[in-house]
Amino acid sequence: MAGTSKVSRGGYAVYLIPGVVLSVAIIVVPLVMTVYTSFTRWTGVGSPTWIGFDNYTRLFQDANFWASFGHIILLIIAMAVIPTFLGLVLAALLFDYIAKHFSNRWASFFRSGFYLPQVLPVAVTGIVWGWILHPSYGALNKILESIGLGGLAKNWLGDPKYALYSVMGVMIWFQLGYPIVMFMSGLQRINPELYEAADLDGATWWQRFRRITVYMIRPEFYVVLITTTIAALKIFGQVFVLTRGGPSNATLVPSYFAYKNFFEKAQVGYGSAISTVLTVLIIVLAIVFLRLQNRAERG
Repeated sequence: MAGTSKVSRGGYAVYLIPGVVLSVAIIVVPLVMTVYTSFTRWTGVGSPTWIGFDNYTRLFQDANFWASFGHIILLIIAMAVIPTFLGLVLAALLFDYIAKHFSNRWASFFRSGFYLPQVLPVAVTGIVWGWILHPSYGALNKILESIGLGGLAKNWLGDPKYALYSVMGVMIWFQLGYPIVMFMSGLQRINPELYEAADLDGATWWQRFRRITVYMIRPEFYVVLITTTIAALKIFGQVFVLTRGGPSNATLVPSYFAYKNFFEKAQVGYGSAISTVLTVLIIVLAIVFLRLQNRAERG
């Protein structure tokens, strides 16, 4: 039996080889090359020149680098914190109220509507929001003018005071559907008898939500929080389409900062240093979240 088990494990391991090869080719090799390039001066043409830690010394003295990470903190709030907590409440309402008082079809309909931005191409959603927020013919300013609030009309993406907050609003809309889908999936595995017992004890909806729902779907909560946080750290497409890091670097983020140095300024070594720091930060945060999750599950 032991020999058969070893043979079975060996047989299954063969099917893992293509995935391992692709992972090494697509993830590991580019990562190693990026780390190496971060210690060089290179324009992308010719041979790179080894300069040691000069790129990192320059990086940590660069005001734009620190500003980009300051913007990321706000985008984490918009893409991780707000959608996670708002998504949890909406998922509970859809599951516990809409599905029970109307039908599961209506709950599924609203869930699909919230999730729709996730499946639309980033370029399409960025262009549409660019039209909505345009200062001259944008729908938002036109609506404000039509209801007598024209004084609130702004150059939402062109004014440094409002550009980052406008992008944050777009990202809340974009990210909200993912937590709702994840939490509704988690709610389906909760034993309905727990809610019935709470109802018999006279618990309010908020008490059931806080004592049962939140407690039981903690695994989904951690998964959503870590994946949305990593998505916020990696954000590129929406910023590229909406603002290109402007105006006056008001929406500059690390991934777009690296892109500018890679492709616009031909400072490949410096761009690699930015990407390396961002990668290390993502790995550290992922480890912290996973340890917190494991500790909570053990508790």
